[in-house]
Amino acid sequence: MKKLLFLFTFTLSVICSQAQQIDRYNPDTLRTIVIDSAVNIRSHRLRAQDFIDAVMQDTSFYLAFQNMKGYAFTAENRVFTYNKKNKVEGKIYRKIFHSNVAGTHKLQYLAKADSGNVLKKNGKYQLYTVEMFDYIFMNAYNSDFVKADAAPGETKGKNEGYKAKLKTLIFTPGRRVSGIPFISSKTEIFGDDLKQFYRYEFARGKYLDTIPVYRFKVIRKPSSSVDDVMIQEMTTIFDERTFQILGRYIDMKYSNMFFDFDVQMNIELNYFGGELLPTKITYQGNWDIPLHKEERASFLIVHKDYKKE
Repeated sequence: MKKLLFLFTFTLSVICSQAQQIDRYNPDTLRTIVIDSAVNIRSHRLRAQDFIDAVMQDTSFYLAFQNMKGYAFTAENRVFTYNKKNKVEGKIYRKIFHSNVAGTHKLQYLAKADSGNVLKKNGKYQLYTVEMFDYIFMNAYNSDFVKADAAPGETKGKNEGYKAKLKTLIFTPGRRVSGIPFISSKTEIFGDDLKQFYRYEFARGKYLDTIPVYRFKVIRKPSSSVDDVMIQEMTTIFDERTFQILGRYIDMKYSNMFFDFDVQMNIELNYFGGELLPTKITYQGNWDIPLHKEERASFLIVHKDYKKE
């Protein structure tokens, strides 16, 4: 009887482990930063407006992705797609060595694997989310998920217009992003209409164990409703020595009769030869938008071994 019970338990455990869903990547900047303490910014001769101005005026965060053009590096791209029960439905993996030979970008595949339900009948990837990722983050180098027909910065059709606006939201947050129905008025988180729904938090810590940083968190007040705002939280990491932005975490949720999305994204940079370059992007999100199938996906994008060319 004990043997039968053991066999049953073992078989059940094997079945459960095979059916277990893969936890989505948790795109949380705090996992890379050790916070020393909350900080009184006045003692550092800083004001909340100094952080707001830096967020609004910064261009180096976006330029870090353009800086990749001058480097050889290895990219590891992992994508998981999910069904409505949040069980893994498809997997995409790419390990690619990027380089420039005589000014021409070259790709060398070190590993390439797809499994599950990831492609359409025409051979293209099913996820519109993947297409958005390529447009937003890979203007310098294509990630191989989508073959770009337009030159960087070009837009072709309504979809490209929406992706360009989403790029603005991620890289220059706090500005009004016009042209997106029912959302444009929700993006000015530092404006007079929305700032009443947010509180600011400041802390100091170490990024990657060595770089002293400030953490500036804009977070929805508990007294407000999720529906009052679209950006639930935005955390920005500043190099304490230079005030350059090294990382950004953003949590966006919104739902109405036209849109329904719940997205968290984290972007991290690091110094290579004194120049800022992207090292990690993590993403998890659910999208349900007009004319597209509902999508559930998570990404882990890692860039490493940068070498100046």
